[in-house]
Amino acid sequence: MTAIYVNSRVDEASRRASLYEGQLFVLPPCPSSLALCGFARGLIQEAFGTADPRESQRRFAVEEYAAILADVKPRFIHHPQSKAYLQGILSEHGSDANKTYFDVPRLRSSTSDGYLTTGIAYAWHPHRDTWFSAPHCQLNWWMPVYDMQDNDGLAFHPEYWSEAVRNDSHIYNYYRWNKVHRAGAAQHLKQDTRPLPRPVQPIRIEPQIRPVCPAGSIIVFSAGQLHSTVPNTSGKTRFSIDFRTVNIDDVASQRGAPNVDSACTGTSLRDFISATDFSRISDEIVALYNDGTESAGDLIYEANQPSEALIPVRKAQA
Repeated sequence: MTAIYVNSRVDEASRRASLYEGQLFVLPPCPSSLALCGFARGLIQEAFGTADPRESQRRFAVEEYAAILADVKPRFIHHPQSKAYLQGILSEHGSDANKTYFDVPRLRSSTSDGYLTTGIAYAWHPHRDTWFSAPHCQLNWWMPVYDMQDNDGLAFHPEYWSEAVRNDSHIYNYYRWNKVHRAGAAQHLKQDTRPLPRPVQPIRIEPQIRPVCPAGSIIVFSAGQLHSTVPNTSGKTRFSIDFRTVNIDDVASQRGAPNVDSACTGTSLRDFISATDFSRISDEIVALYNDGTESAGDLIYEANQPSEALIPVRKAQA
């Protein structure tokens, strides 16, 4: 049975243990999560040139809308202020900064009524992050930028926590993904042809769990949870932020959620940086996860990171 811990006061080690057993946590807004959402709203509003960018999909052709997202999302991801807010979030929710590593926060969008569901605004089919070379000790932190509804968020499919799903994750190698596919999301406007692992069997969508929470709240779940994007019928675009964490002790001991059906290769561990000094996980520890495919592509994706001082947000034209 999957339990949902709402505003729980359990310590961080107990929280991790419960998450590795398939439980869900909903954490209340904290000063840093509210500040991060406010920062994201400012960038989005500037990019779309409107006080409520959730309505912007009605104003632009899909191609122009995707181009605006392609500019503002990397600006948010690589802005130094984003990482600083993440450090605050982790501290305010009890994580040990000396043992916690995170990846960059990502700004996501889910448009309403099928306006754009591929590429840079991908509407996710049921999947586990572990199908995409995530370590089994990875925890996902997801927060709405604006107050969410029950028809524009995430759905969890708890019956599959310990039940294998037939899937094609064997096609996915993280290093090849970095080299060949990762940079091209904005080009996929009508059909997404990238090798994204998915179920190859029918999935029982019900029963499902849809947490609904206000802006700045955080849904935390294991990378092993089967989850999907709720088809957005709210009439507005949903913007959200997510990032991932690992505890270095769990990485070193290879502790985490059970692997019931993942067959991908490579690992995303090299992407994680220390919550204290932004250093990467040591090569010695990452080597525990080597599987012989390290020459298949790029071990780390090196994006052309926009400079906050030099590259302005692409602004929508009225």
